[in-house]
Amino acid sequence: MSSEDAGSPVRAARPVDDVPLDELIASLAVDVPDFPVPGVLFRDLTPVFADGAAFRRMVDGLAAPIPDPRVAALAGGDGHPDGNPGFDVVVGVEARGFLLAAAVALDAGVGVVPVRKSGKLPRERIAADYALEYGTATLELHADSITPGQRVLIVDDVLATGGTLAATVALVEQLGGLVTAVSVVIELSALGGRQRIAPHTVHALWTT
Repeated sequence: MSSEDAGSPVRAARPVDDVPLDELIASLAVDVPDFPVPGVLFRDLTPVFADGAAFRRMVDGLAAPIPDPRVAALAGGDGHPDGNPGFDVVVGVEARGFLLAAAVALDAGVGVVPVRKSGKLPRERIAADYALEYGTATLELHADSITPGQRVLIVDDVLATGGTLAATVALVEQLGGLVTAVSVVIELSALGGRQRIAPHTVHALWTT
């Protein structure tokens, strides 16, 4: 008896390697209107996370930005000596950024550091307020999580107005970290977030 006869359908493999990454992400992501508040169109990436081959390509893409040449110069190298990924640690932004940053860090063989919302971190921390399209909030980072001169790749799911990621950049730099790039899955270009993070390098897998 086949697995299909037994009531366990086998999912057909999709040739995801033959599809441009932005098209692949767009085909799997689901638009959710009026979430989390009326007027906001939320792009749900969880179907991309659930597709193993697509998730693999997404992680590879996030880990491969062109390093900021200013950071490479400050770090005393070209950013990729001896196969080094060009960053020493990955910072993930709450909450979906945690999933992505952890996968990128594991693949690159470096550590991962969480940037969390207010009240979630237990030890000495620094904080930055930020505005987003539907409210305001505060981000925090453990005060000992980044060492001066450490090269940092910041990873999140979406770049919208740029408030969250600009605050994250500020926290990393307050501790002396060198931001090599900001990697995101989706950039909502109409909201101007890239300009808010300038002059830092922004690497987006899908720009809408």
